[in-house]
Amino acid sequence: MRNLVWHILLCVALAASAWASNKVDAEQVAREHKASFHWFPVQKTFLLAGEGDTLKFAIGLPYVSSHGSSMELKHAPEITDGHILLDSADVAGLFKDGSRQSPSAPSRMTDTNKVAAASTPAPTAAPAAVPAASVVTKPKNETAGTREVKTIVIDPGHGGKDTGAQGKNSNEKDIVLAVGKLLKKELEKEGFNVKMTRDKDVFIELGERANLANQWDGDLFISLHCNAIDATPERKKQIKGYHVYVLRAPESEEDKAIARRENKVATLYGEKNAKEELSPIEWFKLEARLEKYKQNSYMFTEEMLKAFDGGKIKRQGGGVGGAGFMVLVGALMPAVLFEIGFISNPEEEAYMMTTKAQEDIAARVAKAVSTYKAAVHNYRETLGR
Repeated sequence: MRNLVWHILLCVALAASAWASNKVDAEQVAREHKASFHWFPVQKTFLLAGEGDTLKFAIGLPYVSSHGSSMELKHAPEITDGHILLDSADVAGLFKDGSRQSPSAPSRMTDTNKVAAASTPAPTAAPAAVPAASVVTKPKNETAGTREVKTIVIDPGHGGKDTGAQGKNSNEKDIVLAVGKLLKKELEKEGFNVKMTRDKDVFIELGERANLANQWDGDLFISLHCNAIDATPERKKQIKGYHVYVLRAPESEEDKAIARRENKVATLYGEKNAKEELSPIEWFKLEARLEKYKQNSYMFTEEMLKAFDGGKIKRQGGGVGGAGFMVLVGALMPAVLFEIGFISNPEEEAYMMTTKAQEDIAARVAKAVSTYKAAVHNYRETLGR
């Protein structure tokens, strides 16, 4: 028995030694193949960007993302003594046909660049193996995010048996439905084709909301919610403000907690494949697929921040966040989740319950949609479309 144990340990040691001898520095790989190297320390991911393709890796995960799909690696990338290391056999397989080479000059990340990269959201995108819409209609000639903005999908959160967050005198589901209906009217005045995942007090599963948006071939998905915290009365009075979220790996425990609260409805009511959080590998696959919508989601978020400047409800912190909201996962279009304000805050709850507030909020979101549409149109013109 002792000999068997020693034999196993020897095999493990030899395997580790073999892996150690086959490690290559990721930045050196970038230089050799004329690709640029980009490191995102917060997400522990890095890119090798060539002319024809961008390869995305994650420390500790034996996968690489390429052209919107994930491929398995022999060994997961690792960090040793400040160097990011790849398996030489993996590198040889990825670059064997030279199709990922780029004539652009390689760029080694300086400390300053790395700090800047940390504040830049990692490429975001929707997964092959996470809950998503099961029915997608045949897309138009251009995908959402690149074509003219015409169809807006409004998603009033919760509904029916799911009240959402509860304030002292109101329920989240009622406030967001009222705002959603007013927003629809505002957008229709501007000539948009507007769809609502619900226009009455009914329960719609999270996955079905994205499914409807895809069937309608939407150009923008806006999920409306009210925020809340479970705290002492004094704390509830202090925490207030609106927040706009995009689909990306969360960077704070607070963002994770908010996503878990919004996702809890799926697990609470037994939705198929429901989960409150995405695993690292699911995030990795998700980012590969939604990359095409990332920039437009941020573009719309910027317009939201501008539209709400000077409003009664102020930004909470920076006003922008990212987390794994399941309602956004399956939406194959630019998408945001908008927490209008804190229903747990007595002052904001009282304000959001008024028709005046609901009309103002709807008007500001509509303004953001219109300016976003104009920005997309101007960008298309620069490309000669």
